Amino acid sequence: MYFRPPKIVRTLFPQLIWNIESQDSIFLTFDDGPNIHITPWVLDLLRKYDAKATFFCIGKNAEQHPELIERIRAEGHAIGNHTYSHTKSLLSNCESYVEDVDLANTFLQSNLFRPPYGRISPAKARRLGERYNIIMWDTLSRDYSKYVSHHKCVREVVPYLRAGAIVAFHDSLKASRNMRYTLPRVLEAARELNLTCRPIEL
Repeated sequence: MYFRPPKIVRTLFPQLIWNIESQDSIFLTFDDGPNIHITPWVLDLLRKYDAKATFFCIGKNAEQHPELIERIRAEGHAIGNHTYSHTKSLLSNCESYVEDVDLANTFLQSNLFRPPYGRISPAKARRLGERYNIIMWDTLSRDYSKYVSHHKCVREVVPYLRAGAIVAFHDSLKASRNMRYTLPRVLEAARELNLTCRPIEL
């Protein structure tokens, strides 16, 4: 998993979206939800800052918590597909992987997709790219890592905030310690830099 993807990776996967051209906006994203303990907190904080984001949701979580999917959309955020069961691309064949993504989309209705762990084979990227915009990132917070302190998590993000950046967080229990500390500081930094937080709309 790349924290800031090198140019060679972007060249090898030209169909993947690593950033979005913009003059004044960044694109906050949250993977692995919705989670009843974490996602509402994220939504409340985003509302406080008048910030919009994109939530790449696991299909089975969305199936269990449709009220959170409804709230995400109602508050002006975007929904993305993160497979139904957080499937590892490299451990599944192309057909079953695509079926898992499409199953998730019955609960998400989105044309945005992000592969779990940021890993996807060229064959799967070609297949899914026919129907989805495959969204990666150019700044990964690493909020999920037990080896990353909350101070380091801030340092993984704030210095790299710039127009067009796609920033990856996780609204999961595993990531909550770092994410709860880092997200408010990222939102404050974006405000100081006059950067608007927008949802991904493609």
